[in-house]
Amino acid sequence: MAAPSEHTPARRRPRTPAGRARRTHELLALEYPEAHCELDHRDAYELLAATILSAQCTDARVNQVTPALFARYPTPADLAEADPEELEEIIRSTGFFRSKAKSLIGMADGLVDRFGGEVPGAMADLTSLPGVGRKTANVVRSVALGLPGLPVDTHVLRLSKRLGLTEDDDPVRVEHELGPMVPAAERGEFSLRLILHGRRVCAARRPACERCVLASFCPSVQA
Repeated sequence: MAAPSEHTPARRRPRTPAGRARRTHELLALEYPEAHCELDHRDAYELLAATILSAQCTDARVNQVTPALFARYPTPADLAEADPEELEEIIRSTGFFRSKAKSLIGMADGLVDRFGGEVPGAMADLTSLPGVGRKTANVVRSVALGLPGLPVDTHVLRLSKRLGLTEDDDPVRVEHELGPMVPAAERGEFSLRLILHGRRVCAARRPACERCVLASFCPSVQA
């Protein structure tokens, strides 16, 4: 078990999922004070497109592709008129490029046709766009639009189960379960920090429990 971090407040071990979520939120905020979305973007449109591309792909790879993508299609109107084969070639290295190209064009067409070329903030509006599920919508809401949103990716799901915050495997149900455990305005940051901790410490195969700031109360800690 890891020794308590110098940042770790001396408190009793939290006994409920909500208590563990609050302590996790507090400690990870100290551990990753500058947590931010690692997809490069300048506005909500670029983040929406980049997040669609990030499915089954690393953020680093997406960031290599998006400069050329946005230079060629700087607005939703431009992307809506894209030649599919040309777009596929630009995004090929992100994988699943044909389906992603179709989603990108459909998303952009929806923005132009139904939302005046602007990215909407309502969850129902965002998820009505091709290629946009709740995770993508929550990324855009929390990062680019300043709205409550708790994206649940594989890292958030894994850490939430290991920490005993949930027993569910469904990302949407986990999102609704975790949401009330943290302040609405901080849900995006909570997700970002869980993702960073999952990448850097609480890995899927070999979690580094010996250097984890959450080890003192994590039910899954490895001796």
